[in-house]
Order: sequence, then C-alpha cells, then structure tokens
Amino acid sequence: MYVCGITVYDYLHLGHARFMVVFDMVRRWLRASGYRVTYVRNITDIDDKIIRRALENGESTGELTTRFIRCIDEDAAALGVQKPDHEPRATRYVPQMVDMIGRLEEKKLAYRSASGDVNFAVRRFPGYGKLSGKSLDELRAGERVAVDASKEDPLDFVLWKRSKPDEPKWPSRWGEGRPGWHIECSAMSWKHLGETFDIHGGGIDLVFPHHENEIAQSRCAFHTRIMANFWMHNGFLQVEGEKMSKSLGNFFTIRDVLADWPAEAVRLAMLQTHYRQPINWTEAGLREAQRTLDHWYQLTAEVGPGMLCADVVDALSDDLNTPKALAAFHELRAEAAKGTQAAAACLKASARLMGLLQHSAAEWAAWRPRSLAIDEGKVEALIAARNAARQAKNFKEADRIRAELDSMGIELEDHKDRPTTWKVKR
Repeated sequence: MYVCGITVYDYLHLGHARFMVVFDMVRRWLRASGYRVTYVRNITDIDDKIIRRALENGESTGELTTRFIRCIDEDAAALGVQKPDHEPRATRYVPQMVDMIGRLEEKKLAYRSASGDVNFAVRRFPGYGKLSGKSLDELRAGERVAVDASKEDPLDFVLWKRSKPDEPKWPSRWGEGRPGWHIECSAMSWKHLGETFDIHGGGIDLVFPHHENEIAQSRCAFHTRIMANFWMHNGFLQVEGEKMSKSLGNFFTIRDVLADWPAEAVRLAMLQTHYRQPINWTEAGLREAQRTLDHWYQLTAEVGPGMLCADVVDALSDDLNTPKALAAFHELRAEAAKGTQAAAACLKASARLMGLLQHSAAEWAAWRPRSLAIDEGKVEALIAARNAARQAKNFKEADRIRAELDSMGIELEDHKDRPTTWKVKR
C-alpha cells in the first residue's frame, strides 16, 4: 500500500489527521485479516512552498523539513498512527526520478520545452482521465494553475524543473534542476513496491491531477496495464459545516486540537464517518466522542481483551465501514453495562484494533487539557477552603469557590464517606 504523504513546510492540520488515521486503520485491518502488508507513505521534502518558506525563515530547506518531519512523527504518534514500514523522502530518490523521466523521453512521451523544463505529453497517453472519469476537454476546463506558454499542450505537466539560481538543484541530462511533484510518488512507489502494487491511497483532492499524472507516468515508463489494483480516497474535512481555512478562523492544526482534547477522542471522532464521505468536524462531536470513551474505559477497566466482535469484523470487511463497526460497539457497551464480562472483553479487543482504549482507565481519567494549564495545587487549596466554608456553614463563600473552580474547568464531586474529588470537565 502506497499513500501520498505530507509536503513538510508547516504543522499538520486536521485534514492531514484524517488521511493519516484512515490509512492507519486500513493497515491495521488488513493485518488483522491475515495479510502481510508493506505500507509506504512518502514525504515531499522539496517543493515550491518549502523553498519559499525556508527563504522567509532564513534557513536551508533541509533544516526546515527536518524540523517539521519530527513534528509529524510526534503528532502521528499522539493520534495512535503507527509508523509506515517505509517513509521515503523525495530528495533521496532523485536518481530514480531521472531514470523514469529518461524512459518517458525515449518513448517520445516527454519533451524538453523552451523554458528548460521537461514535460509529460498528456495527449500521447490514451488512458489519461480514466481515474477521475473525465475527458481531456473537461480536465482542461478545470485547470487551476496558469498555463505555461512553452508547453505543447496546457494539460502537459512538469516532470523536471529547471532550477533558479537560489534553489536546490540536482544534475541530470537536461541540466541542473529538480523533480516535479508528480514524478516523486511514481518513483518512490516503484522502488519500494514495484511497477504494479495493490493499494494506492490519499485524499480525494489528489485524484486530479496528482493521481492521474502518477498513473500516466508509471504506466508509460514501465508499459504496464495498471499502476495499482485498488485506489482509495478519503473525503474532505469541514469544520462546523464550512471549509477549513485561515481566512474563516476555523483552521486548526493537530497540535491546536490536542491541547484541548485527548488524542483518542480525536481519533474516534475521525472514525465515526465512513472514510469515503466528507466529515463535518464539530466540537459537539468531539465532546460526544470523549464521553463515549469515558464510558468504554469504565466498563472495560477490569477485563482483558477478548475475541473480536463478529459484527465489527463484518463491518470492517465491508469497505472499512467504521460507522457500522462503531454501532456494534454500542451494542457491546449495552451488554457490558449489564455486567456481561464477555461483552466488555470483546469491546476492549475491538476498540484496540481500531487504535482506541490504548491506556489504562486510570491514565485516561488523569488526562488534563494542556491549554487549561491547571495548577493542581491551587485546585486543592480552593477545595480545602470550600470545605472549611461549608463546615462553618458559610454556604455563600462555598458556592463562590465552587463557581471559581467551575470557571477553571473543574468539576467537583462531593461524597458522604470520603473527601471531595475533582476532574476536568468533559
């Protein structure tokens, strides 16, 4: 399985979180089903955005990408996303890209333009547009970038870019330059998985032009009938019903979200929508996911994992139908709440398969949002002051202190036979 990864020039956002969780779930389920899986997720570490950001920061592209690759690893691990088996970086596969471009040029499917770039001649590949289901004329009407006048056809795309003086560059038969974006994935999937492999994945926004271009390059370079046996694309992510964007003030990095919510709640919220469908990301959905996990942790605290639930297996076998699987979880929860230990054990096993219930119940209960920066000493002092006020029958002061704690996000629980306890409000 090859999945198009991240262009590393900034922190990961919620859209990145979705595709990472989705394809982590695909791999988990394939392996649980008995398949031997080689999972490749690439890193694009050379790109116009990377070069521009590095220049703005006054650092090298290598320094910039190294820093953000480390951040990607941290964010992915927090979400329970397992490391891919291979994580190739584009800059380490330039010779393979040059090899592929040379093959395409020899077959008269690539040409060097007056600008010095090497382009793929789209109309010379009859199968172009098959993945997106559009004709060449429709694809041309949907172009999103300015047309380079040196191209033979506006649909032709760059394989090798002539580098500017202040840009990173590599030697080639066409002079010093750097690879285009699309050729990267074709070369890296070829070197790790071969000319044809089983599953190619990525976001729905990559169908055109990126995946169409990958197919064209790979099939033509190696004269194969197909590039991948199956294509899987996850749907878009919206925030509270709107497209996520910085201009709307609803743009969130993974780090933003994990400051306020436990990572497993984020993961569960991601899995409640089928991967092919668009997902509407809401705070209400996150809160519900957290409450659900609270209950699951309580019900499974005293049991070990049991067998996988048959209904969960059936759901995940049906195009990774995670919403249907989670519906089966709720049936298990109802049985576990009645004291059925077998149901609780099945719930724990099924949840762990999906990257959930990975902590102890005590660890889960102890989670605190980083953004609140709770001073536990202050909380305990206020609780002690409130208890003293209650003993003195100064209920007005006791209520005031409780209101102060409430404003800090602290929920109190008074008990008859033991001291007052507290927790962060969900």
